Amino acid sequence: MNTHISPKFKAPLDPDFLPASLFNREYLKDAKASSHGIKVNFVLERPNGRTSVYETQILPGDERTPLYCERLLKALLWVRGGVNVHIAGSVEIAEQLEKVYAAAGPHTFDRDFLARRVYLQDLTIKPLDLSATPAPNELSSGIGRHLDGCRIGFDLGGSDRKCAALIDGKIVHSEEVVWDPYFQADPSYHLEGIRDSLKRAAAHLPRVDAIGGSAAGVYIDNEVRAASLFRGVSDENFDKHVRKMFLDLQKEWGDIPFVVVNDGEVAALAASMSLGCNSVLGVAFGTSLAAGYVNHNGGITDWLNELAFVPVDYRSDAPIDEWSKDLGVGSQYLTQQAVARLCPAAGIDLPDTMPFPERLLEVQALMAAGDDRAVKLYDTIGVYLGYSLAHFASFYELGTVELMGRVTSGKGGEIILEKAREVLAEEFPECTIEVNLPSEKSRRHGQALAAASLPTIG
Repeated sequence: MNTHISPKFKAPLDPDFLPASLFNREYLKDAKASSHGIKVNFVLERPNGRTSVYETQILPGDERTPLYCERLLKALLWVRGGVNVHIAGSVEIAEQLEKVYAAAGPHTFDRDFLARRVYLQDLTIKPLDLSATPAPNELSSGIGRHLDGCRIGFDLGGSDRKCAALIDGKIVHSEEVVWDPYFQADPSYHLEGIRDSLKRAAAHLPRVDAIGGSAAGVYIDNEVRAASLFRGVSDENFDKHVRKMFLDLQKEWGDIPFVVVNDGEVAALAASMSLGCNSVLGVAFGTSLAAGYVNHNGGITDWLNELAFVPVDYRSDAPIDEWSKDLGVGSQYLTQQAVARLCPAAGIDLPDTMPFPERLLEVQALMAAGDDRAVKLYDTIGVYLGYSLAHFASFYELGTVELMGRVTSGKGGEIILEKAREVLAEEFPECTIEVNLPSEKSRRHGQALAAASLPTIG
Protein backbone atom coordinates (compact mmCIF):
# COMPACT_ATOMS: atom_id res chain seq x y z
CA MET A 1 0.00 0.00 0.00
CA ASN A 2 1.52 3.30 -1.08
CA THR A 3 0.81 5.84 1.66
CA HIS A 4 3.31 8.55 0.64
CA ILE A 5 3.93 9.19 4.34
CA SER A 6 7.29 10.39 5.62
CA PRO A 7 7.16 11.54 9.25
CA LYS A 8 9.33 14.53 10.10
CA PHE A 9 10.23 12.76 13.33
CA LYS A 10 11.40 9.14 13.30
CA ALA A 11 11.05 7.20 16.52
CA PRO A 12 14.73 6.47 17.38
CA LEU A 13 14.11 2.89 18.49
CA ASP A 14 11.14 2.21 16.21
CA PRO A 15 11.79 3.92 12.85
CA ASP A 16 8.98 2.05 11.04
CA PHE A 17 6.28 3.58 13.29
CA LEU A 18 3.44 4.70 10.98
CA PRO A 19 1.38 7.32 12.85
CA ALA A 20 -2.38 7.06 12.48
CA SER A 21 -2.53 10.85 12.50
CA LEU A 22 -0.37 11.15 9.37
CA PHE A 23 -2.08 8.32 7.52
CA ASN A 24 -5.51 9.83 8.18
CA ARG A 25 -4.40 13.35 7.31
CA GLU A 26 -3.02 12.22 3.95
CA TYR A 27 -6.05 10.06 3.17
CA LEU A 28 -8.57 12.79 4.05
CA LYS A 29 -6.67 15.36 2.01
CA ASP A 30 -6.98 13.11 -1.02
CA ALA A 31 -10.64 12.30 -0.32
CA LYS A 32 -11.59 15.95 -0.05
CA ALA A 33 -9.64 16.91 -3.17
CA SER A 34 -11.09 14.10 -5.30
CA SER A 35 -14.30 14.44 -7.29
CA HIS A 36 -14.99 10.82 -6.29
CA GLY A 37 -14.90 11.44 -2.55
CA ILE A 38 -18.15 10.93 -0.66
CA LYS A 39 -19.39 11.97 2.76
CA VAL A 40 -19.93 9.23 5.33
CA ASN A 41 -21.17 9.55 8.91
CA PHE A 42 -20.36 7.04 11.64
CA VAL A 43 -23.28 6.96 14.09
CA LEU A 44 -22.75 5.25 17.46
CA GLU A 45 -25.75 4.77 19.73
CA ARG A 46 -25.42 3.78 23.38
CA PRO A 47 -28.08 1.95 25.44
CA ASN A 48 -28.93 5.09 27.41
CA GLY A 49 -30.20 6.77 24.24
CA ARG A 50 -27.12 8.94 23.75
CA THR A 51 -25.67 9.19 20.26
CA SER A 52 -22.31 10.23 18.82
CA VAL A 53 -21.97 11.23 15.18
CA TYR A 54 -18.57 11.38 13.49
CA GLU A 55 -18.48 12.99 10.05
CA THR A 56 -15.79 12.03 7.55
CA GLN A 57 -15.12 11.50 3.84
CA ILE A 58 -13.97 8.41 2.00
CA LEU A 59 -12.62 7.48 -1.42
CA PRO A 60 -14.57 4.48 -2.79
CA GLY A 61 -12.25 2.05 -4.56
CA ASP A 62 -9.06 3.46 -3.01
CA GLU A 63 -6.85 0.74 -1.54
CA ARG A 64 -6.53 2.69 1.72
CA THR A 65 -10.27 3.00 2.33
CA PRO A 66 -10.91 -0.36 4.08
CA LEU A 67 -8.02 0.26 6.51
CA TYR A 68 -9.10 3.85 7.16
CA CYS A 69 -12.70 2.86 7.93
CA GLU A 70 -11.84 -0.23 9.98
CA ARG A 71 -9.32 1.65 12.15
CA LEU A 72 -11.66 4.63 12.50
CA LEU A 73 -14.55 2.53 13.77
CA LYS A 74 -12.23 0.71 16.17
CA ALA A 75 -11.10 4.08 17.58
CA LEU A 76 -14.65 5.44 17.82
CA LEU A 77 -15.91 2.36 19.65
CA TRP A 78 -13.25 2.75 22.33
CA VAL A 79 -13.27 6.57 22.54
CA ARG A 80 -16.99 7.36 22.26
CA GLY A 81 -18.49 3.92 22.91
CA GLY A 82 -21.52 2.44 21.21
CA VAL A 83 -23.50 -0.72 20.69
CA ASN A 84 -25.74 0.11 17.72
CA VAL A 85 -23.54 1.40 14.90
CA HIS A 86 -24.86 2.88 11.65
CA ILE A 87 -22.69 3.77 8.67
CA ALA A 88 -24.59 6.55 6.93
CA GLY A 89 -23.74 7.07 3.29
CA SER A 90 -22.09 3.78 2.27
CA VAL A 91 -23.75 0.38 2.23
CA GLU A 92 -20.47 -1.16 1.03
CA ILE A 93 -18.48 0.09 4.03
CA ALA A 94 -21.23 -0.96 6.43
CA GLU A 95 -21.16 -4.50 5.03
CA GLN A 96 -17.36 -4.65 5.23
CA LEU A 97 -17.34 -3.50 8.84
CA GLU A 98 -20.13 -5.88 9.79
CA LYS A 99 -17.92 -8.76 8.60
CA VAL A 100 -14.95 -7.44 10.57
CA TYR A 101 -17.01 -7.54 13.78
CA ALA A 102 -18.81 -10.80 13.00
CA ALA A 103 -18.45 -13.84 15.27
CA ALA A 104 -15.62 -15.26 13.15
CA GLY A 105 -14.10 -11.86 12.32
CA PRO A 106 -10.82 -10.36 13.51
CA HIS A 107 -12.42 -8.15 16.18
CA THR A 108 -14.20 -10.71 18.33
CA PHE A 109 -12.44 -9.29 21.42
CA ASP A 110 -13.92 -5.84 20.86
CA ARG A 111 -17.38 -7.18 19.99
CA ASP A 112 -17.54 -9.55 22.95
CA PHE A 113 -15.97 -7.13 25.43
CA LEU A 114 -18.36 -4.31 24.55
CA ALA A 115 -21.37 -6.64 24.48
CA ARG A 116 -20.67 -8.87 27.47
CA ARG A 117 -18.90 -6.48 29.82
CA VAL A 118 -19.69 -2.88 28.96
CA TYR A 119 -23.19 -2.59 27.47
CA LEU A 120 -24.70 -6.02 28.19
CA GLN A 121 -26.21 -6.26 24.72
CA ASP A 122 -25.00 -7.32 21.26
CA LEU A 123 -23.08 -5.00 18.96
CA THR A 124 -24.78 -4.32 15.61
CA ILE A 125 -23.48 -2.56 12.49
CA LYS A 126 -25.94 -1.51 9.78
CA PRO A 127 -26.10 0.89 6.81
CA LEU A 128 -28.14 4.08 6.88
CA ASP A 129 -29.11 6.71 4.34
CA LEU A 130 -26.96 9.78 4.73
CA SER A 131 -30.07 11.95 4.90
CA ALA A 132 -31.30 9.91 7.87
CA THR A 133 -28.26 10.72 10.04
CA PRO A 134 -29.58 11.62 13.51
CA ALA A 135 -28.43 14.69 15.40
CA PRO A 136 -25.76 14.07 18.06
CA ASN A 137 -27.21 13.55 21.51
CA GLU A 138 -24.40 13.68 24.04
CA LEU A 139 -24.46 13.54 27.83
CA SER A 140 -22.54 16.04 29.93
CA SER A 141 -22.68 16.00 33.71
CA GLY A 142 -20.81 17.72 36.49
CA ILE A 143 -18.49 15.65 38.61
CA GLY A 144 -16.35 16.09 41.69
CA ARG A 145 -14.82 19.28 43.05
CA HIS A 146 -16.39 18.67 46.48
CA LEU A 147 -13.86 18.98 49.31
CA ASP A 148 -15.99 19.51 52.41
CA GLY A 149 -15.94 17.10 55.34
CA CYS A 150 -13.81 14.06 56.09
CA ARG A 151 -13.12 12.13 52.92
CA ILE A 152 -11.11 9.22 51.58
CA GLY A 153 -9.84 9.12 48.02
CA PHE A 154 -8.21 6.11 46.39
CA ASP A 155 -6.70 5.25 43.03
CA LEU A 156 -6.17 1.63 41.99
CA GLY A 157 -3.29 1.13 39.58
CA GLY A 158 -1.73 -1.96 38.09
CA SER A 159 1.35 -1.80 40.32
CA ASP A 160 0.19 0.15 43.37
CA ARG A 161 -2.90 1.47 45.08
CA LYS A 162 -2.86 5.06 46.32
CA CYS A 163 -5.08 6.29 49.13
CA ALA A 164 -5.45 9.64 50.88
CA ALA A 165 -7.42 11.02 53.80
CA LEU A 166 -8.68 14.62 53.64
CA ILE A 167 -10.29 17.02 56.07
CA ASP A 168 -11.97 19.96 54.32
CA GLY A 169 -9.67 19.58 51.33
CA LYS A 170 -6.43 19.26 53.31
CA ILE A 171 -4.56 15.97 52.92
CA VAL A 172 -3.77 14.55 56.35
CA HIS A 173 -2.58 11.15 55.13
CA SER A 174 -1.39 9.73 51.83
CA GLU A 175 0.35 6.50 50.93
CA GLU A 176 1.07 4.07 48.11
CA VAL A 177 0.94 0.32 48.64
CA VAL A 178 2.50 -2.02 46.11
CA TRP A 179 0.25 -4.79 44.83
CA ASP A 180 -0.06 -7.06 41.78
CA PRO A 181 -3.74 -7.32 40.78
CA TYR A 182 -3.56 -7.97 37.03
CA PHE A 183 -3.47 -11.74 36.91
CA GLN A 184 -4.91 -12.62 40.29
CA ALA A 185 -7.66 -15.18 39.75
CA ASP A 186 -9.15 -14.81 43.24
CA PRO A 187 -11.14 -11.54 43.51
CA SER A 188 -10.69 -11.60 47.28
CA TYR A 189 -7.12 -10.42 46.63
CA HIS A 190 -8.48 -7.18 45.16
CA LEU A 191 -11.22 -6.76 47.75
CA GLU A 192 -8.92 -7.24 50.75
CA GLY A 193 -6.36 -4.86 49.28
CA ILE A 194 -8.94 -2.11 48.84
CA ARG A 195 -10.35 -2.73 52.31
CA ASP A 196 -6.87 -2.45 53.77
CA SER A 197 -6.19 0.92 52.11
CA LEU A 198 -9.54 2.34 53.21
CA LYS A 199 -9.05 1.26 56.82
CA ARG A 200 -5.52 2.70 56.91
CA ALA A 201 -6.80 6.04 55.63
CA ALA A 202 -9.80 6.06 57.98
CA ALA A 203 -7.45 5.73 60.95
CA HIS A 204 -6.33 9.31 60.28
CA LEU A 205 -9.84 10.78 60.31
CA PRO A 206 -12.28 11.50 63.16
CA ARG A 207 -15.02 10.07 60.93
CA VAL A 208 -15.57 9.19 57.27
CA ASP A 209 -18.23 11.23 55.46
CA ALA A 210 -17.57 10.08 51.90
CA ILE A 211 -15.32 7.87 49.78
CA GLY A 212 -14.31 8.42 46.17
CA GLY A 213 -12.17 6.20 44.02
CA SER A 214 -10.72 5.65 40.59
CA ALA A 215 -9.43 2.65 38.67
CA ALA A 216 -8.78 1.65 35.09
CA GLY A 217 -11.90 0.36 33.35
CA VAL A 218 -15.55 1.12 32.78
CA TYR A 219 -17.77 1.87 35.81
CA ILE A 220 -21.47 2.65 35.57
CA ASP A 221 -23.25 3.72 38.78
CA ASN A 222 -20.40 2.16 40.81
CA GLU A 223 -20.83 -1.15 39.02
CA VAL A 224 -17.69 -2.66 37.47
CA ARG A 225 -18.47 -3.33 33.82
CA ALA A 226 -14.94 -3.86 32.52
CA ALA A 227 -11.53 -3.42 34.15
CA SER A 228 -8.01 -4.56 33.37
CA LEU A 229 -7.35 -4.89 37.11
CA PHE A 230 -9.60 -7.94 37.10
CA ARG A 231 -8.46 -9.53 33.85
CA GLY A 232 -7.28 -12.65 35.69
CA VAL A 233 -10.73 -13.26 37.19
CA SER A 234 -12.99 -15.76 35.42
CA ASP A 235 -16.25 -14.52 33.89
CA GLU A 236 -18.21 -16.44 36.51
CA ASN A 237 -16.32 -14.94 39.44
CA PHE A 238 -16.37 -11.51 37.81
CA ASP A 239 -20.16 -11.53 37.67
CA LYS A 240 -20.46 -13.03 41.15
CA HIS A 241 -17.80 -11.15 43.10
CA VAL A 242 -16.42 -8.21 41.09
CA ARG A 243 -19.31 -6.52 39.29
CA LYS A 244 -20.90 -5.20 42.51
CA MET A 245 -17.70 -5.02 44.59
CA PHE A 246 -17.87 -1.28 45.21
CA LEU A 247 -21.58 -1.37 45.96
CA ASP A 248 -20.82 -4.00 48.59
CA LEU A 249 -18.01 -1.86 50.00
CA GLN A 250 -20.40 1.07 50.24
CA LYS A 251 -22.71 -1.04 52.41
CA GLU A 252 -19.76 -1.98 54.63
CA TRP A 253 -19.17 1.73 55.21
CA GLY A 254 -22.75 2.41 56.26
CA ASP A 255 -24.01 3.52 52.84
CA ILE A 256 -22.14 6.82 53.00
CA PRO A 257 -21.69 8.65 49.65
CA PHE A 258 -19.36 6.42 47.64
CA VAL A 259 -18.39 7.05 43.99
CA VAL A 260 -15.99 5.13 41.72
CA VAL A 261 -15.14 6.21 38.17
CA ASN A 262 -12.50 5.56 35.52
CA ASP A 263 -9.04 6.72 36.59
CA GLY A 264 -8.57 8.69 33.40
CA GLU A 265 -11.61 10.80 34.25
CA VAL A 266 -10.12 11.51 37.65
CA ALA A 267 -6.78 12.41 36.03
CA ALA A 268 -8.62 14.91 33.82
CA LEU A 269 -10.58 16.22 36.79
CA ALA A 270 -7.37 16.62 38.81
CA ALA A 271 -5.84 18.62 35.97
CA SER A 272 -8.94 20.76 35.56
CA MET A 273 -9.00 21.50 39.29
CA SER A 274 -5.29 22.31 39.56
CA LEU A 275 -5.01 24.32 36.32
CA GLY A 276 -8.40 26.02 36.49
CA CYS A 277 -9.33 25.11 32.91
CA ASN A 278 -11.64 22.81 30.94
CA SER A 279 -11.42 20.85 27.65
CA VAL A 280 -8.85 18.66 29.38
CA LEU A 281 -7.72 15.17 28.42
CA GLY A 282 -6.01 13.37 31.28
CA VAL A 283 -3.75 10.52 30.18
CA ALA A 284 -2.11 8.15 32.65
CA PHE A 285 0.90 6.16 31.43
CA GLY A 286 0.86 3.19 33.76
CA THR A 287 0.68 -0.56 33.44
CA SER A 288 -1.95 0.21 30.82
CA LEU A 289 -3.14 3.48 29.25
CA ALA A 290 -5.95 5.27 31.04
CA ALA A 291 -7.65 8.44 29.86
CA GLY A 292 -10.51 10.71 30.79
CA TYR A 293 -12.02 13.90 29.48
CA VAL A 294 -13.44 17.05 31.01
CA ASN A 295 -15.33 18.93 28.30
CA HIS A 296 -15.59 22.67 27.68
CA ASN A 297 -18.36 22.95 30.26
CA GLY A 298 -16.26 21.30 32.96
CA GLY A 299 -18.37 18.13 32.87
CA ILE A 300 -17.79 14.56 31.81
CA THR A 301 -19.53 12.53 29.12
CA ASP A 302 -20.55 8.87 29.03
CA TRP A 303 -17.77 8.12 26.52
CA LEU A 304 -15.46 5.17 27.21
CA ASN A 305 -12.12 6.97 26.68
CA GLU A 306 -10.31 3.62 26.56
CA LEU A 307 -7.28 4.80 24.61
CA ALA A 308 -5.41 1.58 25.37
CA PHE A 309 -7.41 -0.03 22.54
CA VAL A 310 -7.27 2.89 20.09
CA PRO A 311 -5.00 2.23 17.07
CA VAL A 312 -2.11 4.73 16.87
CA ASP A 313 0.20 2.85 14.47
CA TYR A 314 -1.11 1.64 11.09
CA ARG A 315 1.79 -0.50 9.85
CA SER A 316 0.89 -4.07 9.04
CA ASP A 317 3.48 -5.57 11.39
CA ALA A 318 2.86 -3.30 14.39
CA PRO A 319 3.30 -4.73 17.91
CA ILE A 320 0.45 -6.94 19.08
CA ASP A 321 -1.48 -6.18 22.25
CA GLU A 322 -1.42 -9.33 24.37
CA TRP A 323 -4.96 -8.79 25.66
CA SER A 324 -7.00 -7.73 22.62
CA LYS A 325 -4.61 -9.35 20.08
CA ASP A 326 -4.91 -6.26 17.88
CA LEU A 327 -2.07 -4.39 16.17
CA GLY A 328 -0.71 -0.95 16.94
CA VAL A 329 -3.02 0.06 19.79
CA GLY A 330 -2.17 2.56 22.51
CA SER A 331 -1.32 0.03 25.20
CA GLN A 332 1.88 -0.85 23.30
CA TYR A 333 3.12 2.73 22.93
CA LEU A 334 2.34 4.85 25.99
CA THR A 335 2.66 2.45 28.93
CA GLN A 336 5.05 0.32 30.98
CA GLN A 337 4.50 -2.30 28.28
CA ALA A 338 6.05 0.11 25.78
CA VAL A 339 9.08 0.57 28.03
CA ALA A 340 9.56 -3.19 28.27
CA ARG A 341 9.07 -3.65 24.52
CA LEU A 342 11.66 -0.98 23.67
CA CYS A 343 14.35 -2.15 26.09
CA PRO A 344 15.91 -4.73 23.70
CA ALA A 345 16.03 -2.19 20.86
CA ALA A 346 17.76 0.25 23.24
CA GLY A 347 20.34 -2.37 24.21
CA ILE A 348 19.00 -2.61 27.75
CA ASP A 349 19.18 -6.30 28.66
CA LEU A 350 16.61 -7.26 31.28
CA PRO A 351 15.12 -10.70 32.05
CA ASP A 352 11.90 -11.52 30.21
CA THR A 353 10.52 -12.73 33.53
CA MET A 354 11.03 -9.35 35.20
CA PRO A 355 7.64 -7.63 35.84
CA PHE A 356 7.01 -4.46 33.85
CA PRO A 357 7.07 -2.13 36.90
CA GLU A 358 10.53 -3.42 37.83
CA ARG A 359 11.80 -2.97 34.28
CA LEU A 360 10.55 0.61 34.40
CA LEU A 361 12.48 1.19 37.63
CA GLU A 362 15.65 -0.10 35.97
CA VAL A 363 15.16 2.23 33.00
CA GLN A 364 14.43 5.16 35.32
CA ALA A 365 17.67 4.47 37.21
CA LEU A 366 19.59 4.48 33.92
CA MET A 367 17.88 7.74 32.96
CA ALA A 368 18.81 9.33 36.28
CA ALA A 369 22.43 8.35 35.54
CA GLY A 370 22.27 9.97 32.11
CA ASP A 371 22.47 6.72 30.15
CA ASP A 372 21.99 7.44 26.43
CA ARG A 373 20.08 4.17 25.95
CA ALA A 374 17.36 5.38 28.31
CA VAL A 375 17.32 8.79 26.61
CA LYS A 376 16.59 7.15 23.25
CA LEU A 377 13.83 5.05 24.82
CA TYR A 378 12.07 8.09 26.27
CA ASP A 379 12.64 10.02 23.04
CA THR A 380 10.86 7.23 21.19
CA ILE A 381 7.87 7.37 23.54
CA GLY A 382 7.82 11.15 23.09
CA VAL A 383 7.51 10.70 19.32
CA TYR A 384 4.73 8.18 19.88
CA LEU A 385 2.94 10.67 22.12
CA GLY A 386 3.21 13.67 19.81
CA TYR A 387 1.71 11.85 16.85
CA SER A 388 -0.88 10.08 19.01
CA LEU A 389 -2.10 13.32 20.57
CA ALA A 390 -2.71 14.74 17.10
CA HIS A 391 -4.78 11.61 16.39
CA PHE A 392 -6.73 11.90 19.66
CA ALA A 393 -7.48 15.54 18.83
CA SER A 394 -9.68 14.33 15.97
CA PHE A 395 -12.05 12.81 18.56
CA TYR A 396 -11.89 15.41 21.35
CA GLU A 397 -12.10 19.18 21.61
CA LEU A 398 -8.75 19.64 23.32
CA GLY A 399 -7.22 22.62 25.05
CA THR A 400 -4.99 20.87 27.56
CA VAL A 401 -3.50 17.41 27.96
CA GLU A 402 -2.24 16.39 31.39
CA LEU A 403 0.26 13.53 31.48
CA MET A 404 0.31 11.28 34.51
CA GLY A 405 1.46 7.81 35.52
CA ARG A 406 4.74 6.20 36.50
CA VAL A 407 6.22 6.24 32.99
CA THR A 408 6.20 10.05 33.04
CA SER A 409 8.05 10.34 36.36
CA GLY A 410 11.52 11.84 36.64
CA LYS A 411 13.79 13.03 33.83
CA GLY A 412 12.26 10.57 31.39
CA GLY A 413 8.90 12.29 31.67
CA GLU A 414 10.50 15.62 30.79
CA ILE A 415 12.02 14.11 27.64
CA ILE A 416 8.67 12.61 26.64
CA LEU A 417 6.99 16.00 27.14
CA GLU A 418 9.60 17.99 25.21
CA LYS A 419 9.61 15.61 22.26
CA ALA A 420 5.81 15.46 22.08
CA ARG A 421 5.62 19.25 22.08
CA GLU A 422 8.24 19.39 19.31
CA VAL A 423 6.32 16.89 17.16
CA LEU A 424 3.07 18.82 17.59
CA ALA A 425 4.67 22.20 16.85
CA GLU A 426 6.53 21.06 13.72
CA GLU A 427 4.15 18.47 12.25
CA PHE A 428 0.77 19.82 13.40
CA PRO A 429 1.07 23.61 13.90
CA GLU A 430 -2.72 23.92 13.67
CA CYS A 431 -3.06 21.66 16.72
CA THR A 432 -2.81 24.17 19.58
CA ILE A 433 -2.78 21.78 22.54
CA GLU A 434 -1.04 22.66 25.81
CA VAL A 435 0.69 19.51 27.04
CA ASN A 436 1.66 19.50 30.72
CA LEU A 437 3.30 17.39 33.37
CA PRO A 438 2.05 17.98 36.92
CA SER A 439 4.54 18.49 39.72
CA GLU A 440 5.81 15.41 41.53
CA LYS A 441 3.63 16.39 44.50
CA SER A 442 0.56 16.68 42.29
CA ARG A 443 1.32 13.29 40.75
CA ARG A 444 1.48 11.71 44.19
CA HIS A 445 -1.56 13.43 45.66
CA GLY A 446 -3.61 14.97 42.85
CA GLN A 447 -5.32 11.80 41.68
CA ALA A 448 -6.39 10.70 45.17
CA LEU A 449 -7.51 14.24 46.08
CA ALA A 450 -9.63 14.52 42.92
CA ALA A 451 -11.08 11.05 43.59
CA ALA A 452 -11.99 12.09 47.12
CA SER A 453 -13.88 15.08 45.69
CA LEU A 454 -16.25 12.88 43.65
CA PRO A 455 -19.09 12.26 46.14
CA THR A 456 -21.54 14.91 47.26
CA ILE A 457 -22.18 14.98 51.01
CA GLY A 458 -25.72 15.63 52.13
